[in-house]
Parts: sequence; C-alpha cells; structure tokens
Amino acid sequence: MKEFNLMLSSINDVKDFVNIVAKYDFDVDLTSGRYVVDAKSIMGIFSLNLSKPIKVEVHSDDCAKFMDEVARFIV
Repeated sequence: MKEFNLMLSSINDVKDFVNIVAKYDFDVDLTSGRYVVDAKSIMGIFSLNLSKPIKVEVHSDDCAKFMDEVARFIV
C-alpha cells in the first residue's frame, strides 16, 4: 500500500484524476477528515472538501506507473 497527499483544485483536475484511476484494477481510496470515498467515483470526490489536501491510499504495491501519471496532483 502507498499513501500520499494530493490537491484537486479544479473540475478538470477531478475529471483527469478519475480517468487515470479508472484505468487501474486496484482500489484507491481518498480520505478527507472522517470521510473516505472511492477514487473512481467522481460524485464521491466532489463530496469531499477540495480546498485542502486529500490523503490517498493506493491498495497495491505495483503502482509505479500510476504514481507517474498522478505526479502533477501530488503535494
């Protein structure tokens, strides 16, 4: 499992992030405060507080390609 923080500061960022996550078969969770949502759910992401960094949990040890694709969102 891999953990990091990211910022999704626009609607296009959310859309691009969901499109990237949807390509992979492992689970990715986003945590903001006490809320945890599936990173493949665009509606779930919009229910989070996007003004602060969001904690990401990638449930895979083989996620180097995924990390490269989402590097622009990592803070």
